[in-house]
Amino acid sequence: MGVGWWRTAGAALLRVVVVWAVSTLTLLALAGALPDVQLQSDDGDSITRTAVTAAWAAGAFGLLGALVWPLVVRALLLVPALVLGVLVFALNGSLLLVVLWTIPDGRGEADPENAVVVAAVMSAVASATSTALAVRDDDAYRRRLYRLAGRRRTAAAPGPGSPPGTVFLQLDGVGHGVLRDAVDAGLMPTVAAWERTTHRLTSWRTDWSSQTGASQLALLHGTNHDVPAFRWYEKDTGRLMVSNRPSSAVELQRRAAERTGDPGLLAEDGASRGNLFGGGADQLALVLSVSARRGPGTRSRAGYFAYFRDPANATRTAISFVAEVCRELVQSLRARLRGDSPRVPRGGLYPFVRAFATVVERDIVVAAVLGDVLAGRTAVYADLVAYDEVAHHSGPRGADAAQVLRRLDRCVAAIAEATEHAPRPYRIVLLSDHGQSFGETFESAYGLTLRDLVRAGCGLPVSRRARHSASGAEARNALRSALHRPVEGERRDDRPPSGAGPVVLASGNLGLVYFPDVPHRLTREEIDARHPGLLRTLAGHPGIGFLLVRSERHGSVVLGAGGFEAPVRDLTDASGPLAVFGPGAADAIRRTDTFPHVADIMVNSMYDPRTDRVHAFEEQIGSHGGLGGGQSDAFLLWPRDFSAPSPDGAPPVGAEAVHRVLRRWLAEGRGPQVPIGHVQESPSESLVGEAFPVPDRLTPDKDG
Repeated sequence: MGVGWWRTAGAALLRVVVVWAVSTLTLLALAGALPDVQLQSDDGDSITRTAVTAAWAAGAFGLLGALVWPLVVRALLLVPALVLGVLVFALNGSLLLVVLWTIPDGRGEADPENAVVVAAVMSAVASATSTALAVRDDDAYRRRLYRLAGRRRTAAAPGPGSPPGTVFLQLDGVGHGVLRDAVDAGLMPTVAAWERTTHRLTSWRTDWSSQTGASQLALLHGTNHDVPAFRWYEKDTGRLMVSNRPSSAVELQRRAAERTGDPGLLAEDGASRGNLFGGGADQLALVLSVSARRGPGTRSRAGYFAYFRDPANATRTAISFVAEVCRELVQSLRARLRGDSPRVPRGGLYPFVRAFATVVERDIVVAAVLGDVLAGRTAVYADLVAYDEVAHHSGPRGADAAQVLRRLDRCVAAIAEATEHAPRPYRIVLLSDHGQSFGETFESAYGLTLRDLVRAGCGLPVSRRARHSASGAEARNALRSALHRPVEGERRDDRPPSGAGPVVLASGNLGLVYFPDVPHRLTREEIDARHPGLLRTLAGHPGIGFLLVRSERHGSVVLGAGGFEAPVRDLTDASGPLAVFGPGAADAIRRTDTFPHVADIMVNSMYDPRTDRVHAFEEQIGSHGGLGGGQSDAFLLWPRDFSAPSPDGAPPVGAEAVHRVLRRWLAEGRGPQVPIGHVQESPSESLVGEAFPVPDRLTPDKDG
């Protein structure tokens, strides 16, 4: 053993001693502040004796946490994952109580409530101290990243001479315009620095179904054929397909692989993190299409164990989860007091859905990506859904959404910094799956839902009781899956009851109307014969932009206000009501019209280019799923040494086209090694206490 080994061992021992000492002082301070926490015998002890008792307790607590906690967490994987996060405080407090009870002569004692507080504070302080000590020691810093990510070094990891790997980070729902404005406003300094130096930014146009299910299926698997919306009805099987439903995700992934004959973008040593689909990857965490599977290595919930096995991670995330719930309650109250308009209800389960998306899912996904980078995986694709969830309820350009963009920027910086300690160089590609469009809901603007309007046009009774559409936000069913609760459409038979009338589904500002009693796609003529006023009622409504229906005489046609009618084959982007929806609208409609499960009537809401607003058929003021506004304009931010997305510099059109670009970039990534454009922050800008335990070199969270 040389001098270097002794120096490393000595530095590690010094860090252990310092963390132990800080934990001891923290325990002493808490014992002095909390009257029900005792570190002395009933007769009293000297300062020295009390300090020794505190040191014993602090050391035993740290050792017990390191040895016992992972076993407890693994055993508790049988309980719902989110419940595990809630139990963090009780578990950590129980470990401290065990430690205090082992102190001789009854010197250690605490009420269970105080034990929870003391354990949480000690775990957070010890973790912060350990991180601070590791910041300037590259070897220690690298080891800490491994531990935080729940990974071990492997002999099979690629060496420094290996070709670069590629990390694809999807910022869910962040449109090109929103990203551009956030960069210009200084909300995302890491992304801004990359664009100035090492990366290029462009937009790409989504398909008509501008939502994660359609976009990500194509991005990862190369096709989104026959995905007409976020949710749709299949007459031949009687199934209600919902993109963020595990059983639907499994089926969509199977269909895509069958159509393309390819397992996916990540089939070669890849990892899929926080996505709806696996992309052919062997390494999966929080992937909806495998969330119902059982067995080691494939079970999506294994990602929870990899993260929560560290009690410091668990404590920080649990504290931040509670803080995020409180933040949402405060922000919602402020919005009501200000009289913000438009506004949607933000009570019920939503604060917990938001906290799950912006804290729990974010922390676990980023930790998993750190582990993939440190393991030297060839390709990683991860989805961060935080912005999309908040923007649905607060608006895509509101202050609440801006706070989330700040945090996402720091997640990007943390991953970039970790690549400097990886066994191979990495290139990072940022992209989004769609944007969002702002506007008052259809129901709020006109006093009735799309379902009500359809039923009225059919001459059917309209219920006076409000019937709100379920949210299409990606995080909602992910949370229900984590809680082991039934997700949308799985609590009962999907088949509509006989005689119930048309099935009306909402996907943002895109509506779908099916007549389930007829096995084929109804034609315009058949609909007029059944319900003479329906198409006229829908097409002439001020909240609706256009309809797509099949015609026996002209093929499919687009209908609009004022009696507008045009065959789909003759459509141009300047045709009647399509003129306001921008370039590519006509082609997007033509493509969707070829899908086997397209609705009998496809309904797109109005879009006002002067106010840049749409009307969602769901309870969302920031929506996506159809045409109109920023929802169709996603972004790509790629390293400058990669080839441009298209030879002529034009933005890609459709998620399938972007998939081909990503595949090309993976191939180019095996070329010469180049830097990825990492931005170094000042060591003084500490992030101690932030939910995700990233390096202290990153910018602190100014929004609390």
